[in-house]
Amino acid sequence: MTFEVRLPRLAESISEAVLVEWLKPDGARVAVDEPIATLETDKAAVEIAAEQAGVLRHARQLRDRLQVGDVLARIEDGDGAAAPVAPPPPAAAQAPPPAAPVAAPAPVAPPAPVAATVPAPAASATAPAAPAPLSPAVRRLVEENAVDPGSIEATGRGGRILKEDVLRHIERARAAAATGARPAIAPPSPSPAAAPPLPPPSAAPSPPLPGAAATEGPRVVPMSAIRQRIAERLVRAQHTAAILTTFNEIDMSAVLELRARHREDFERRHGVRLGLMSFFARASILALADVPELNAEIRGSDIVYHPRVQLGVAVQTPRGLVVPVVRGADALDFAGIEREIARLAERARAGTLTLEELSGGTFTISNGGVFGSLLSTPILNPPQSGILGMHKIEKRPIALDDQVVVRPMMYVALSYDHRLVDGEQAVTFLVRVKERLENLGRMLLGV
Repeated sequence: MTFEVRLPRLAESISEAVLVEWLKPDGARVAVDEPIATLETDKAAVEIAAEQAGVLRHARQLRDRLQVGDVLARIEDGDGAAAPVAPPPPAAAQAPPPAAPVAAPAPVAPPAPVAATVPAPAASATAPAAPAPLSPAVRRLVEENAVDPGSIEATGRGGRILKEDVLRHIERARAAAATGARPAIAPPSPSPAAAPPLPPPSAAPSPPLPGAAATEGPRVVPMSAIRQRIAERLVRAQHTAAILTTFNEIDMSAVLELRARHREDFERRHGVRLGLMSFFARASILALADVPELNAEIRGSDIVYHPRVQLGVAVQTPRGLVVPVVRGADALDFAGIEREIARLAERARAGTLTLEELSGGTFTISNGGVFGSLLSTPILNPPQSGILGMHKIEKRPIALDDQVVVRPMMYVALSYDHRLVDGEQAVTFLVRVKERLENLGRMLLGV
């Protein structure tokens, strides 16, 4: 009997996915609930598990695009995989009979023992490398950075190399290069025996050469499903919403002073770092109560006002920009917001966010200042009607009480859907955020 593994409905708004990795080879035996493949949707990577035990038969190829209901694989009853896998060990065990004729001439000819000793290391060398298939994302990182996969410490299931492993290896190599510790790159080279002679040092600089040669011509890389979806959503936002952006600037003196004074106590008590995002989140939540249109969306000819603030926080990851959602942000205090943002950001960079954690946002905050951006115009995250952009804090001279003083200032930008939000409401929102961040007593009292 054969059971068909079909692409399930992963979320309400997702109808297709791309097969990016087989976690079990064709013909392998699988158990119930054992992950067999990784699919990439427009929001996250999702593992598909076997619904029954048996022999796995692949029905699709890597990079295939599947619609909901398409057959991904088939699971057959029986020991179809056990038969092919079992023979190799007996064959190795039965190797002595054929080895008997070789054993006779072995004492006569010296090359025979050498040939016998060479296969042993070769087998042991190939054993660890065999169970390490590279996913498309990992392979792309390895090729782009001219990294030897054999020198990367694998932490994935079954000895698989994860993207985090590659990035960690690259960071260590860069740190070693920055400190002048060149030999640290030599040990990972596959030939430790050749390390004493001179060739290894000359072999170390050689990897960049193939990479340099590869960059001579154009390199064509297929867009990931997430990158395609990001492109589609940004273009659609520009075409379907009347996006307008208004700006203001905030004196961050009060916030920075408060953070400096209580940062250590806050981290010791709550176990999470006190960042700027919780200040802006709380100020925005209070400002949204004054301008509810920015926490609403247009559905056809109706306006839907959301009673709770489901706060989206933009996070940059190796796979692209994702916006996980802090559920019920209006009911969380500073520590709760910081703790949830830290949890979601960590899961976003590890690529383990669920579809529920990526959907349902009603308002978004994006912090381009962490990359050094001084001013930008963020694009709406449909169907939301507002997004607040934070930027770099920079000391600038300003006029205060008829005196020129230098203060840490930040430009903020609010992009909004002009079909729903008027200019006056957008300006009011930014002014409310500014007032609460420059006078933290107002935020404490909720006024």
